[in-house]
Amino acid sequence: MTDSIEHAMSPQDCLVALMIAVSASDENIRTTELLKIESAVAILPIFDGYDTDRIKAMSTLIFDLFDQEDGLDALFGLLRAHLPERLNETAYALACDVAAADGSLADTEIRLLEEIRDELSLDRLHAAAIERGARARHLRA
Repeated sequence: MTDSIEHAMSPQDCLVALMIAVSASDENIRTTELLKIESAVAILPIFDGYDTDRIKAMSTLIFDLFDQEDGLDALFGLLRAHLPERLNETAYALACDVAAADGSLADTEIRLLEEIRDELSLDRLHAAAIERGARARHLRA
């Protein structure tokens, strides 16, 4: 199943897979994170026309990859192959939103965000602005 998904991944699939990876990175996928992923797919223009049934396929892909020793490298390889560079900041913003959705960041989420930032070759200042925006959007009273 992984091979057929790999060859058919759209840029939107990459964004969804990355959000799921961030949610799964601390081995505790929270309802708030799942709702954040679902709402992003439902309302953001980048996902117009996206088949929401693909979310399950991307979840399976991520869980399969994370069961492998080099799963994160494989995920980054898929991103390099299927995510246009123009969507790198979008991908990072979505990843940060999912990480911040539950109001706390686990060390594993922080490390994964650092690796994503590096993998996507984001300027440190731009990444900091994205991170600050995510933090501001998810503050609790």
